[in-house]
Amino acid sequence: MSWQAEEITIGELAERSGVPASALRFYERQGLINSRRTSGNQRRYHRTTLRKVAFIRASQSVGIPLSVIGEVLGFLPADVAPTREFWLRASECWSTELNDRIARLERMRDLFTECIGCGCLSFEQCRLVNPRDVLGAEGAGPHRLR
Repeated sequence: MSWQAEEITIGELAERSGVPASALRFYERQGLINSRRTSGNQRRYHRTTLRKVAFIRASQSVGIPLSVIGEVLGFLPADVAPTREFWLRASECWSTELNDRIARLERMRDLFTECIGCGCLSFEQCRLVNPRDVLGAEGAGPHRLR
């Protein structure tokens, strides 16, 4: 049976997680992960930080902002790894937001496809460039250049 240390260095965390040390320091400054300092002022991370970093990266990959990820991670005690149940609860919390984002992207895609089909790119009439003729309500002139 191999012995594994409870703590790892920032270099080990970076190597094992695939996340650059600079990003790990940023995560720490944002309160997403935490470390303790040795007498020589070196960072030491609890092994559970590997799972937290994986959670952060997976959440970022679907577009969840770091501020929201931090709020969710705030429910975990400092040296406790996210569990499957934790991931499922977070996923449930974010499902509505992700579904809304998907719907917005689909609407944007459809507008863009419609715009390409039209070919006008009229600043006065185009629903993509000037939705609901918002600029027309501001009167004549180059509103986008001001």
